[in-house]
Amino acid sequence: MKLIVGLGNPGKEYENTRHNIGFRYIDVLADNLGVSIDKKKFNGLYAETVINGEKVILLKPLSYMNLSGEVVIKYLNYFKIKTDDMLVISDDLDMELGKIRLRATGTSGGHNGLKNIALHTRTEDFKRLKVGISNNKTIDTKDYVLGHFQKEDIEVLDSKKDEIINLLKDFVELDFDRLMNKYNKK
Repeated sequence: MKLIVGLGNPGKEYENTRHNIGFRYIDVLADNLGVSIDKKKFNGLYAETVINGEKVILLKPLSYMNLSGEVVIKYLNYFKIKTDDMLVISDDLDMELGKIRLRATGTSGGHNGLKNIALHTRTEDFKRLKVGISNNKTIDTKDYVLGHFQKEDIEVLDSKKDEIINLLKDFVELDFDRLMNKYNKK
């Protein structure tokens, strides 16, 4: 069984914010698969589905970003999923808008959601899909990540939908090194 986690903050005021890019792409995948992320457990919204013959949980933690790990660890334990079978989708300030990068391990890079997941899983060895949101150094970081995407930003993100859907489906089937070789472009 696999767990795909999209990070974000709950509530209408956070919809279409930069920090909620994980929620955005979990929803895109769910729409593509024809499933609704509408089951509730352990302060998370989730769906159970099958991709390429493998059972997969799609999860949106409903705690705020900096408490995401509290929800994630409960899902890992309840569904008896190994950390190695989890992929976390998060935003990345240090990459240009829409750029994607897979990582098998690493530090949080200052991302509070990733930091909290590492704290609760007791490891930084979990797979991540980082999606670039760019950065604007003239705006306070907190205000920037909680800011809303502009229309032209959404067009860039929408142009990545098919690639990310394919990547997430391939995550279930491919060895992670092969997945990184296929999707991590220079």
